[in-house]
Amino acid sequence: MKTNIHVSGKRKKAIARATLKDGKGNVRINSLLLDAYTPKMARLMIMEPLVLAGDLTKKIDINITVRGGGWHSQAEAARLVLGKALAEFDPKGLRKVLLDYDRHLIVSDVRRTEPSKPNDSKPRAKRQKSYR
Repeated sequence: MKTNIHVSGKRKKAIARATLKDGKGNVRINSLLLDAYTPKMARLMIMEPLVLAGDLTKKIDINITVRGGGWHSQAEAARLVLGKALAEFDPKGLRKVLLDYDRHLIVSDVRRTEPSKPNDSKPRAKRQKSYR
């Protein structure tokens, strides 16, 4: 088992970076303890990999920094890097457990927004023609 693990992941415009090291089980997101992270829905999303890992999380500290995007994509990016870091820390059994639960705990979602086209208001909308 490695002692220092650095992992990064993205979701939409949000980019998260995690550092995992030996410790007492503290999880910090942008220097804020996970128990104090808001909104509650985001906290519950981020806790999913920790619940699946079980007692393994009591002997490590995880620091996550998240930038960009909205609160939901930041939570999904943090969840992704947390799952990746835990899978790298315990590669034997935890990776399969995380993949069976939800593939997006290990594998990034590659979908991105489509860019707007020239002379159009939206990516898919076309200009109306009157012909008159």
